[in-house]
Parts: sequence; C-alpha cells; structure tokens
Amino acid sequence: MLKLTNITKTFNPGTITEKKVLRGIDLELDDGDFVTVIGGNGAGKSTLLNIIAGVHYPDTGFVSLSDKDMTIVPEHIRAKYLGRVFQDPMMGTAANMSIEENLAMAMRRGKKRGLCWHIKDNEREFYKERLSLLELGLENRLSAKIGLLSGGQRQAITLLMATLQKPELLLLDEHTAALDPKTAKKVLEITDALVKKDNLTTFMVTHNMKDALLYGNRLIMMMEGKIIFDVKGEEKKKLTVEDLLEKFSVNGEMSDKIVLS
Repeated sequence: MLKLTNITKTFNPGTITEKKVLRGIDLELDDGDFVTVIGGNGAGKSTLLNIIAGVHYPDTGFVSLSDKDMTIVPEHIRAKYLGRVFQDPMMGTAANMSIEENLAMAMRRGKKRGLCWHIKDNEREFYKERLSLLELGLENRLSAKIGLLSGGQRQAITLLMATLQKPELLLLDEHTAALDPKTAKKVLEITDALVKKDNLTTFMVTHNMKDALLYGNRLIMMMEGKIIFDVKGEEKKKLTVEDLLEKFSVNGEMSDKIVLS
C-alpha cells in the first residue's frame, strides 16, 4: 500500500542551522496495516508523515502509494488518495460552515464540481448514518455551525471527513494531543472503530506510549531520523510501556513529552 525507499531530508542545508531530519528511511505498509509511530522530539515522525502527505519532498528516495510514484506529486493532488487529521482540531474543518456542508466538501474531494451547491436528501441520510457512529448526538445537528462545537467534536468530525471516501492511506498526526484525556480517549475509540470498519491502512504519529501499544497491529519507533524498532502482531501485543522506555533508554533518548504522556 505504501512504500518508502531511502528517504532523506535535511532542512536549511549548508547553513549554521542545518538539520538532518530523516536519514535513509525504508518502510513498507501492507494493505490494512494500522501503524503507530512513536519517538522523541525531533525524531522525524511528523516530517516523515509530511513527506508522505506531500507537504515536503524528500532530498533523496522514492514514495510509492498503491504502486503509484508519489515522490514529487503536489500535496493538493495527493490529497485525492489520502485522508488526514491534524493535531489542531481547528485545522480540519471550516468554522463558518455547517456540519453537513463540511461533510459535503469532504465527500466531493477529488471529484469534478459544478457551480451549484446542493446537498441531496439521500446524502443527508448518509451523513446522519455516519455521524451516528460517533455517538455524540451530532446526527441531529446537521445545520449547526462547526465553529460552535467543542474541540473534541470538531476532531471527531474531521476524522469522519477524512474517512468518508475510504482513503488509500489515513494519516493521523498526533490528532488527540490537543484534547483533554477523556475526550482524547473517545476520539481514539472512534478512530479505532472507523479504521476497523473500513479496514483502512493507517499511519498514526503519537507521543503516548500507552496509545501506541493499545491501538494498531504494528509499532514503529524513530530516533534521530531513523527507524530503530519495528514490531507487529503477537510480538507487539506482548510489549509493555516499560519495554518501550527501556528501548528509549538504551538508545540514549527520553524526552519529557514521552515520559509525561
């Protein structure tokens, strides 16, 4: 589903602020993989996700999605194949538009559009059905402005928007980091349910070790721009937070954010 080959990325090359962020990343995701990615600050997690999304291009290497070369495909074209949820709940929705209008935008992503703006009755029924999966009562508030909702509600809708068309790859960039613990737990449960319902191939960046262990079938640990640990299946299920802490300790990195989470 996703193949990264020898991906490197350096910011501000040749200057005093030069930073080598990714150092020869090789990674393959199978169809239906739910990968959680963990690492300290500056490990390269978000940069790797941004290269997959097309926000940055790699200095060297190749990005392939479903056997399509995406290495230098622009972000707005690549978005046709990807679903993405950002860390900031305010980024994924249009505050001045209603819930149904936001969902309609997501439903039409990558398709040809005319000049008229019209949401059909069968569309509304579909949106209600999908919103009911969130168990937040939003299926009865289709005309409510997104800007009036809480951060958790907006993030849940953003997640729903990202999965409406069953993307080839779902990217989650610490999408619960800005939420309180109770709301974050709810959004993660919704994430897991949606991923399992449509068997979505998913790449989730997180600082929370418990979440990285609890969700997904595969875990990747990054450090200083490299993948230092890659585990899946039964071996992943046997891991504990203490095991991950030991991995970080042995490799000489333990950020405050990881310890506190």
